[in-house]
Amino acid sequence: MGEWEGRSVLVTGGEGFIGSTLVERLVREGADVRALVHYNPFGRAGWLDPEVHGDVRVLPGDVRDAERVFGAVEGCDVVFHLAALIGIPYSYVAPESYVEVNVLGSHNVAIACRRAGVGRLVHTSTSEAYGSALRVPIDEDHPLQPQSPYSASKIGADMMVLSHWHAFELPVAVVRPFNTYGPRQSTRAVIPTILTQLHGGAREVKLGSTSPTRDFNYVADTVDGFLAVAGCDRALGSVVNVGSGREISIGD
Repeated sequence: MGEWEGRSVLVTGGEGFIGSTLVERLVREGADVRALVHYNPFGRAGWLDPEVHGDVRVLPGDVRDAERVFGAVEGCDVVFHLAALIGIPYSYVAPESYVEVNVLGSHNVAIACRRAGVGRLVHTSTSEAYGSALRVPIDEDHPLQPQSPYSASKIGADMMVLSHWHAFELPVAVVRPFNTYGPRQSTRAVIPTILTQLHGGAREVKLGSTSPTRDFNYVADTVDGFLAVAGCDRALGSVVNVGSGREISIGD
């Protein structure tokens, strides 16, 4: 019997890029999976593979709705919280929405986990919290730099859930993924942008600056990181970076 066999797990944002990949992995591992997906009038579950719909309890909802969140969390052993507003450009237009979803939504998830007695909450942060690198490699002690309303909201969300560890002993760990890529990723991201241009027959790929460096991590490997953190007691109350550990420039 595997580590996840028969365990009750909730994934918020289970319809998204990383979330759907995580849900499908947990189903394969034998977990009893619930996916809290953002309500839409079409009854769609985002990127979730239709083949797993029969094995997943899909729950339409919104992390800003505290009671709906509690209903989704109740009875779960582990909660992976991935639901968030993530578009950096839009955060300059509607910063209040990012505070409501990312900070208040994460607070609601943490409170629900406390009320329900969840054994482990894994909260999703972002490498954007570090801003422009002041040193490399970027470790968990690198200063946080809120360089956009989006990154500020994610830093606030991280601090909020960690406060539940310090103040109330909620068993929570924070995962801070670096540049994840793979199937289902938004075409706004650099790798899908390159592939889209090549698929369209472009002879020359047009990008902005190609000198910045990134740590790219395949989505299945990012999911491995989530599962590893969920099973690691030493991660409780702390932040764990998840990446490949390899620096590469956009041009390369």
